[in-house]
Amino acid sequence: MKTFETANRLQALPEQFFAKLGQQIKEASDKGQDIINLAQGSPDQPAFSHIKEALKAAADNPANDKYPPFQGFSHVKKACADFYKREYGVEADPEKEIALIIGGKAGLVELPQCLLNPGDIALVPDPGYPDYWSGIALAGADMHMLPLEAENGFLPRYEKIPKEVAEKAKLLFINYPNNPTGAMADSAFFEKTIQFADEHGICIVHDFAYGAIGFDGKRPISYLQANGAKEHGIEIYTMSKTYNMAGWRIGFAVGNPSVIAALELMQEHLHCSLYGGIQEAAAAALLGPQEQVHQQQAMYEARRNLLISRLQEIGWEVTTPEGSFFAWLKVPKGYTSQQFSELLLEKAGVAFAPGIGFGERGEGYVRAGLVASEEQIQEAVRRIAQLNIFKKQVDSRV
Repeated sequence: MKTFETANRLQALPEQFFAKLGQQIKEASDKGQDIINLAQGSPDQPAFSHIKEALKAAADNPANDKYPPFQGFSHVKKACADFYKREYGVEADPEKEIALIIGGKAGLVELPQCLLNPGDIALVPDPGYPDYWSGIALAGADMHMLPLEAENGFLPRYEKIPKEVAEKAKLLFINYPNNPTGAMADSAFFEKTIQFADEHGICIVHDFAYGAIGFDGKRPISYLQANGAKEHGIEIYTMSKTYNMAGWRIGFAVGNPSVIAALELMQEHLHCSLYGGIQEAAAAALLGPQEQVHQQQAMYEARRNLLISRLQEIGWEVTTPEGSFFAWLKVPKGYTSQQFSELLLEKAGVAFAPGIGFGERGEGYVRAGLVASEEQIQEAVRRIAQLNIFKKQVDSRV
């Protein structure tokens, strides 16, 4: 069979980290191994029942068998605006300052193609969500990595960016609560980010995927709550984590009208909007009761507490995440992140994500998702303890 050469833009794409990781876990499972999968960030709980009922009702409406408006239904955009007003006190014009997107990832990959030309620079957190890299590669632009270091609360240090890099930068990705570190940001950080962006003419993109998941009484704040935020960028919110709608593929962007217009123009050429039934379900989620969202946050906090306490009990020196549904765990000395994650998968049947997959600064860590039951978390730690990796550390304290 003849093989056709792919376009340069495809050859320039980074390896799809999560696809490769998923394949490794599948191969281990196919061999008959019982795998506790803490490697990926897909919620283990179902979408709430009232959201599903809204989808069922919408599916029975023949109007939703037709193409929806290219930019989505106006009343669904208004639901997004009402959600932001209720939750964060942020006013947004539904028609000019909100774009519906096919999941948060789609927006994050499309935005660099909307705003960057070859030779432009995007500022990207390291470690960070690796799909930021994909859109930058498709745009033919360059990346400058911003180290996220534990001693600075996993926040970037803008003052360390070389002047020539800052002057060429057009786009800045930030993400709090943070994937993979679980760090949180405060209003002072967002104000500092806006000041930096203003000085250099940079568009800010805040990935707010885990906006509903903060711990120890700290509620994540929206970037858009900061003064001047809309002037300098946008925020992307996904339904995937808050409402367990990961497979439904719907989210929205809020903020600067020119960026929203560019994103919608790109989507008009790529998609025919989203299925009307899913749009109706999203509106039901955003406008409906939020008690289950709060209960779910408490569930993740209980899982976090269990995982961290049990790992510390077996001698693993780990720190406690502030938000998201991830824990960022230092690997023991003598292992790379890849070696350690492969050891746990092969010998314990526990899947973690190697930190190197999130950037060079991710080396030395693995990421654990709080997307398994407390019973599964208990079992995962029991299996890890049986490997006696941390036995020497435990004994040294006795």
